[in-house]
Amino acid sequence: MPAQISGLLGRLQEQVKQFDLAQRTLAVIGLAVLVLGGVALSSWLAKPTMSPLFANLSATDASAIVDHLEGEGVRYELADGGSTVLVPDSALYSQRLALASAGLPSASSDGAGYSLLDDMGMTSSEFQQQVTYQRALEGELARTIGAIRGVENASVRLALPEDSVFVDETPDPTASVFVETAPGSGLSSQSVQSIVHLVSAGIEGMEPTDVAVIDADGKVLSAVGGGPGAGLDSAQTGEYESRVAANVQAMLDKLVGVGNAVVSVSAELDYDRTARTSETYTPAEGVPALSSATTLEEYTGTGTATGGVLGPDNIAVPDGAAGDGEYRKESETVNNPVNKVVEQLTSAPGSVRRQSVSVVVSEQAGAAIDMADLEASVAAAAGIDAERGDVVSVSRMAFDTANAEAAEEALAAAAAAEEAQQTNELIRTGIIAGVALLIMIILVVMIARRNRRARRTAIDLGALEAEQTNVVELPAPVEPETPMLPAPEQVDPIAAKREDVMALAAEQPAEVADALRGWLVGARR
Repeated sequence: MPAQISGLLGRLQEQVKQFDLAQRTLAVIGLAVLVLGGVALSSWLAKPTMSPLFANLSATDASAIVDHLEGEGVRYELADGGSTVLVPDSALYSQRLALASAGLPSASSDGAGYSLLDDMGMTSSEFQQQVTYQRALEGELARTIGAIRGVENASVRLALPEDSVFVDETPDPTASVFVETAPGSGLSSQSVQSIVHLVSAGIEGMEPTDVAVIDADGKVLSAVGGGPGAGLDSAQTGEYESRVAANVQAMLDKLVGVGNAVVSVSAELDYDRTARTSETYTPAEGVPALSSATTLEEYTGTGTATGGVLGPDNIAVPDGAAGDGEYRKESETVNNPVNKVVEQLTSAPGSVRRQSVSVVVSEQAGAAIDMADLEASVAAAAGIDAERGDVVSVSRMAFDTANAEAAEEALAAAAAAEEAQQTNELIRTGIIAGVALLIMIILVVMIARRNRRARRTAIDLGALEAEQTNVVELPAPVEPETPMLPAPEQVDPIAAKREDVMALAAEQPAEVADALRGWLVGARR
């Protein structure tokens, strides 16, 4: 080992030996923090950036992919409950190509879409082609629906009628959709409508009323023939009632104050879908006729008219009178243009059939309010239609405030408890900070005393001995006895140093012995 390094280590060791318990504890803690920080920094720098290799995998494909990565020795991580596999960026594309060559992930994990058509052979029958095409449509629709937020899994089944020249009317195709949502979440009515329109628009000839949507709990979200959201009648009714009640409540809060009015709304919605077609014909004024035709038949001539009485065996007896004959027939046909209006009306489900609104105002808050005006305002805010049979009721009653007062007291108690807890936290924090500050002050004082003692030990004992050996006591000169002022007592510097050394040796004998031992070893070298 070089002399400089050994000397540095020796001086460091001597400095460490001079530390007291507090200084050694701080040194050990600082060294441990530095080591742990270095280890954490090195591990963070050495950790590669992970990117998703595949997502939304089935358990079978995820297991096969993990086995492949372990066989290749590639680092991986699992996320989203094992359905997502992450690998380092450096191995992302190479592993995708390797897994694609191995047939992973399989087509079934992605819904078995149009990739099924790739496996069809040249000898496939027409029935096989039709069934495979239908499976491909179902897989593509299921994969698209599975990408909607909140949907974990989806399955689609199609009922496609066969085209035939021997059938006059072909029934409409229908579809059934099964969705499995994430735990704790559900599909809103808008999401259900999106699924219905997505499926109906993807199949030729399918209407939104031909799609049924069912969730994992067996709840019908959309029924065939009812349109999107047909299974959410109660939910839509509740949303409508809540919306109307919120509008009326917001108005009353500004009129009578918050908590001085109660609103209740009951609505009956019509979810029947009806279609009506009407044709109206009106004459076109000021427009010439499309076509006009006149027919005239006229006959004239002379002759004898047959007459007389029948004879035996129905043989007429000749008897006639001479005269002129005439026949005339005239007809006219005119085709006038006619205006034709064809009107098709389809009523969407969800219209309001009738509703009733009940409002109760606090007796104190509504004392100065005209109830008729308030009822008219409530009717306007709720959209009351008297012709439809809607009913609105506004009354003034005394409210029971016992629960409200109890709630206020509970809130006040909770606020006081929270404030007391915050105060206790502040006191606890102050105590901890004070203790920490006191410990720091004690450490600073101990370090300062240690440094002062270290400065006191830095006395050159060799110089002290040299001064002692070079001192020569000379005889004092004889002077005549003359009256003189008493001279100030002079302090011997060597004696003062000796006293300091003795005092230091008495206070810290071990440190002084170590210092003397070190000097002796250095003198021998």
